Amino acid sequence: MPSSVPRTAAVPALVALAMASGLLAGAGAPASAASGVRIHGIQGTGRISPLVGTPVADVPGIVTGVRTSGSRGFWMQDPEPDHDAATSEGVFVFTGSVPAVAVGDSVEVSGTVGEYVPGGAASGNQSVTQIASPTVTVVSSGNPLPAPVVISEKSVPSAYAPKGDPAAGDSVNGLRLKPHVYALDLYESLEGMNVRICGSRVVGATDPYAELWVTVKPRENDNRRGGTVYGSYTSQNTGRLQIQLAPAAQSPFPAANVGDTLTGITEGPLDYNQFGGYTLVARTLGTVTDKKLRPETTRPQRASELAVATYNVENLDPSDPREKFDALAGAVVRNLSSPDILALEEIQDSTGAKDDGTVSAEETLAKFTAAITAAGGPSYAWRAIDPEDKKDGGEPGGNIRQVFLYNPAGVSFTDRPGGDATTATGVVRTGGRAALTLSPGRVDPANAAWTNSRKPLAGEFVFRGRTVFVIANHFASKGGDESLTSHHQPVNRSSEVQRLQQARSVNAFVKDILAAQRDADVLVVGDINDFEFSATTKALAEGGALYPAVKSLPAAERYSYVYQGNSQVLDQILTSPSITSGPFDYDSVHINAEFARQNSDHDPQVLRFRP
Repeated sequence: MPSSVPRTAAVPALVALAMASGLLAGAGAPASAASGVRIHGIQGTGRISPLVGTPVADVPGIVTGVRTSGSRGFWMQDPEPDHDAATSEGVFVFTGSVPAVAVGDSVEVSGTVGEYVPGGAASGNQSVTQIASPTVTVVSSGNPLPAPVVISEKSVPSAYAPKGDPAAGDSVNGLRLKPHVYALDLYESLEGMNVRICGSRVVGATDPYAELWVTVKPRENDNRRGGTVYGSYTSQNTGRLQIQLAPAAQSPFPAANVGDTLTGITEGPLDYNQFGGYTLVARTLGTVTDKKLRPETTRPQRASELAVATYNVENLDPSDPREKFDALAGAVVRNLSSPDILALEEIQDSTGAKDDGTVSAEETLAKFTAAITAAGGPSYAWRAIDPEDKKDGGEPGGNIRQVFLYNPAGVSFTDRPGGDATTATGVVRTGGRAALTLSPGRVDPANAAWTNSRKPLAGEFVFRGRTVFVIANHFASKGGDESLTSHHQPVNRSSEVQRLQQARSVNAFVKDILAAQRDADVLVVGDINDFEFSATTKALAEGGALYPAVKSLPAAERYSYVYQGNSQVLDQILTSPSITSGPFDYDSVHINAEFARQNSDHDPQVLRFRP
């Protein structure tokens, strides 16, 4: 989740979970191969095979899917299941090379049972039970496949996961599966098996890796645009599944947007991977029906209203194609109705990701503001502070930073020189009013909270004679957090520690402004990289200094980002009491996150009020 975790190709390997992890305590490896073992005996009634490290001989099954790239191998399933719902009848056979089997082959497999952790043990991901170093004998071909298990609204429990065992670091790996009680247990009990969904709604648009997310529960935290809203740490949305195509299936993968439907039969083995957890690898894919979702347009601000917006433009630099500049500029003009003040996140320096010591973003900003004017928008001026080279995180060499654009036809910027990458702006009281010592200036840049992260940018604006303070932010990403399908329940959110420190830093600065002027108009805007219900947001708002304006929207409309089928809040605008106490209008403008074709992965936010 950079918002999402950066995605790179993983090199698969058989990972025997270490005894030191506490997950396999007591597991042993007999010297001779166990014969007469069937797949349900390998899978057992929990997440970890009771036969880890054990050689097995002549395990029978029918091939239900073949993987010819990445982690090469095939899935097979026992045509003679037992009667225990907790034991899967499917298993992955890791061959390491393109397997010489086909779907429908009846095979016997000898090899060693192991547990592979996609992403490595440190990721917190669950493991996949598999047979490695196999010897495969094809007994016959063209056999009917085992009947698929249908995953549906009725079959998936409403509870997501059991609470992990405190004695095992909150891991669920040692617990017996309860597939009729917990969704995560149900999916684990079907690991490697042939499964089917017969109709679903797309809740995560097709991504560049030819994947999409659906829900089999159409009424689960749904919103009017077709998504499934993530509204709390206990609302994981149990009906979500990732869909991929098996290599031998139809091509190309369909471009689907949130709210589209996947009708007909989608069927194949149920896998578990690093980038989404439980995934249906479809041999057969249903038909995507376009439900005509369209980007939103926010209303123009009235003459007496100040419109302040925030937009993460996803690593914009001059090397990006003209089409991206034009699309982003068009969105500012048409979809955002040319706000008076626009805080941008992820503006890269003028040479982009080239690591050449460049920190200035003059060329990037000149190109973008020119594109806005060409699209019919105002001639925006800008204010920014160049970061120190490679000190603010993000794409190496890119030197991302926050930038203020403002329309000088209606708003003026109060320049107080002296701000640079390492000098903190402060607050003084002059003439009975609050003022920044540096404008633009960075907030608390020496604080360890901002190590390898973007420092907040503060600016002082004047609209209709009234001073407005805007603080533009891009908090630390969620990289390193465990997924919702982690074997730790509740999951570890390690990245929250830094964001919590960052929130406290910004909150303290806002309180400095309010101490100098109780009725000061202050807006904290940007990519906060955290939810409206998170500890980060609570720390930003602490003491009543700020209000998360997204909470003024109905719960079903609170989102700016879609990750693994969950529509969620990452981008926010928070307001001081003087703004909150009066009328204001907040809009999360959905133009990117729900669509397969995106100009950014974030939706911009706009707030209109009367200073």
